[in-house]
Amino acid sequence: MSVAASPWWSPARHADRRPLLLVRQRLKGALRGFFAARDFIEVETPILQVSPGNETHLKAFATELERPDGERAPRYLHTSPEFTAKKLLAAGEARLFTFARVFRNGERTALHHPEFTMLEWYRARETYEALMADCAALLALAAETAGTDAFQYGGKACDVTHEPERLTVAEAFDRFAGIDLMATVDVEANDRDALWHAVRDSGIRVAADDTWADVFTRVMVEKIEPHLGVGRPTILCEYPISEAALAQPKPSDPRVAERFELYVSAVELANAFGELTDAGEQRRRFVQWMDEKERLYGERYPIDEDFLAALAQMPEASGIALGFDRLAMLASGARRVEDVLWAPVAP
Repeated sequence: MSVAASPWWSPARHADRRPLLLVRQRLKGALRGFFAARDFIEVETPILQVSPGNETHLKAFATELERPDGERAPRYLHTSPEFTAKKLLAAGEARLFTFARVFRNGERTALHHPEFTMLEWYRARETYEALMADCAALLALAAETAGTDAFQYGGKACDVTHEPERLTVAEAFDRFAGIDLMATVDVEANDRDALWHAVRDSGIRVAADDTWADVFTRVMVEKIEPHLGVGRPTILCEYPISEAALAQPKPSDPRVAERFELYVSAVELANAFGELTDAGEQRRRFVQWMDEKERLYGERYPIDEDFLAALAQMPEASGIALGFDRLAMLASGARRVEDVLWAPVAP
């Protein structure tokens, strides 16, 4: 007979978690100082949105807005503060950051929680290489704040005081899977069959109906991500343009995007873009993603026309989203993100 765990608010359990929560508190204060020293302003973004975001696999929480006249309008809890932050860039802000409460349905694991804190920051008229430097400095500060040099998760240690290794996605596929990824990548359409056969021949399981994106993701999860951020942080950059999300193409090679992800101890911490400012291209991507979402899940989310209007006026910029709870988990030595949340969502 199993014994039910004590609720998070029980005095004994809270006493066990409190040292971890205090690391979280110190870390948030240190990061606010980090951004203030670099002339960033802290902003607050509304949670209720016309669109929660249009990425294919994100699942949002839906609700309704009741207007004073009784009319109702669909609204969503945002999955990221990104749309609002970019509207503020269009309004004229140059450097901003936010600790935003965000919501993603269907996600609850050791590294996921349905409500969590996203730390996002943006630099107008600066390239995404500036964000890479931010990441290195931020990790060193997090280690200093927590009183450690190395973070560890799943038995994989990472000395976050070391400069991150910069590794392109193509280099990672070659190093960890022995696959020539770029031989299958094109601006217009990727060669699904070429990647499928290369992955199958390397011994990785694939299904007959897998798309190029399915195969790409399987290699990432099984062969590449377990090796990233081990020993020192990894900045994985230059994603194929089909995986660009809201990033712009790299000027010197439009087959890849100005996108990078930051890994520590095989945990993805952050996702960064040289931001796409072509509203027409962004609309095309949104429609494509929602068509795929409807095919897979039978639903689609609205497109925020106000966001696209702002995007057309937004200056060139770079932006990054970092999972603050994951950073607090790693810095404190917690086993799961729920251990560094003051009050987890009820199961």
